[in-house]
Amino acid sequence: MADTANTPDETSTQPSAPTAEAAPHIVIDDELVTVKVRRAPKYAVFMGLGAIIGILVALILTFAFNGSGEESPNTGMVYSQTQVFGFLALIFVVVGIVVGGVVALILDRVMSKRARDVVMDRETAHYAE
Repeated sequence: MADTANTPDETSTQPSAPTAEAAPHIVIDDELVTVKVRRAPKYAVFMGLGAIIGILVALILTFAFNGSGEESPNTGMVYSQTQVFGFLALIFVVVGIVVGGVVALILDRVMSKRARDVVMDRETAHYAE
């Protein structure tokens, strides 16, 4: 008698199944669609790599030519190496981003020629009225 008092009621722990009148009727429409599948480059990755290469080119040019110790004939000022690096980085980062974008665009055009058609099964589910 003590065993039956400590066991939980099984009917209260399991959820009740919905009745046929309360359950909504779901209708699934099925159709075949032809789509083009192709690979496409990620433009942000190419442009980011172009910016990194532009920074590296600016760094190499800053330390390859030691022109910062002389007075500039145009402005009459002496620029430090960090200022020269900043000027070159402004130019070459923009150039690198543009070149990376153009390379991604060219790859996108080449990959679009290799696109293929695939038949896809499209299913749409909605409630019946």
